[in-house]
Amino acid sequence: MSSGKGFLIRKASLLLLAALVFLQIERAVAPSLSKNDLASEKNPAPVEPPVEIRAEPTEKTATAAKFAPAATRNLQLKTGIGWNFGGKQQQGWQIYEALIRETIKAGTSADENEFAAALSERQKSRGLSPNGILDEATFQTFVADWQSQRLKQRTPAEADELIEGAPADFYDPGRAAELRQLERETYAAYKKMAAAAANDKSLNLKTNSDGTLAAGERFLKIVSSHRSREYQNQLRAASPNSGRAALAVNFSPHFTGRALDIYVGGEPVSTEDQNRLIQINTPAYRWLVKNAAQFGFRPYFYEPWHWEYVGANE
Repeated sequence: MSSGKGFLIRKASLLLLAALVFLQIERAVAPSLSKNDLASEKNPAPVEPPVEIRAEPTEKTATAAKFAPAATRNLQLKTGIGWNFGGKQQQGWQIYEALIRETIKAGTSADENEFAAALSERQKSRGLSPNGILDEATFQTFVADWQSQRLKQRTPAEADELIEGAPADFYDPGRAAELRQLERETYAAYKKMAAAAANDKSLNLKTNSDGTLAAGERFLKIVSSHRSREYQNQLRAASPNSGRAALAVNFSPHFTGRALDIYVGGEPVSTEDQNRLIQINTPAYRWLVKNAAQFGFRPYFYEPWHWEYVGANE
């Protein structure tokens, strides 16, 4: 065999060997397809449409749904119900909605099904028809409760029980010193409450570097505190049409030094409905409704600005 032919044979052998190696690698790597696989590629199985899964209503939502008619009725009564308080005819309970919701721990507005459902539980506990409708009989149970939580002892404070509040804590820092007096424990509780509110960023209150309410902040400042009987009589003389609901005649809680009028918006102490509607919708008032009891303060429901210190354990 000549050298030329030998070279060609060796070359062909190498090419054949390379082809065999390549074929082995391809078989090892490439996925094998069965006849069934090939058939399925040609005729793919139809895709089933997704099945819609509908959540079953929970017991809570089902219960709330039953009170839809009551929610509709509450929307009407919110401004339509007539009742009497302090010798004056009153209209609706919308001014007291925040207090009502806090009392029954309702997380929705008064015209929602969930509110009516929560209200029905209170009605049941009071022996009333648990229909979820906030009628006059039901509303009067709230009034009775709120009034029962106020100061019981209204003996006028002695001089040694009072302390002079700092001008910076008052809505009017120029208020006379004798009109900035308040009972000692009450003042300490107020300072703690005001500091907690100042620390609540959601209220967006102006504060000092030490966390107290700034001089330029008016919300939650004290408008009025201790009053002598003589000063109370002067106020009544200046507002002869205020009625018993606004300015108590004989036993004002302000005599004790434990009642504070706190600025929550609008005209500081006007009982006009439009003014009170402004006040009850401010963040400051709603914060007090939710938090004041932690510091021992209870509301006088008729006046959004009026809060009485009954003690933290009451």
